[in-house]
Amino acid sequence: MAKRTIFNIIPDLKKNALLIFFKYKGFMKKKGHRPVTRVKNLEPNIENPDWVIWAAWADRITFEEIEKKTGHNESGVIKIMRRSLKPSSFRLWRKRVNQKSIKHRKKFEYSRKQITSKIKKGDYL
Repeated sequence: MAKRTIFNIIPDLKKNALLIFFKYKGFMKKKGHRPVTRVKNLEPNIENPDWVIWAAWADRITFEEIEKKTGHNESGVIKIMRRSLKPSSFRLWRKRVNQKSIKHRKKFEYSRKQITSKIKKGDYL
């Protein structure tokens, strides 16, 4: 067996340093092109009963979509919200749902038609 001298040790140190460098470099790489957005209220799993509450608070999810995914119609969602929220939170939610036309698909489509009928192509040029 060869005697370990300083000349034999240096290549091993370089090799170990390169391995450590490339492992570190791989650790520092970007995971993807898009940044990760942190959301305050993450979407729960659809099997979780909290999903109905989350979807009811979300503005862009209509009652029709909730019924399609879970089977709870609008009155069922209202009952769930009444049971699970504090009275003041339930009142705030009801006020919000009644003011927003987007929670009901037909009201949303009607309001979109009204907006588009008021806008003429020559107005913004």
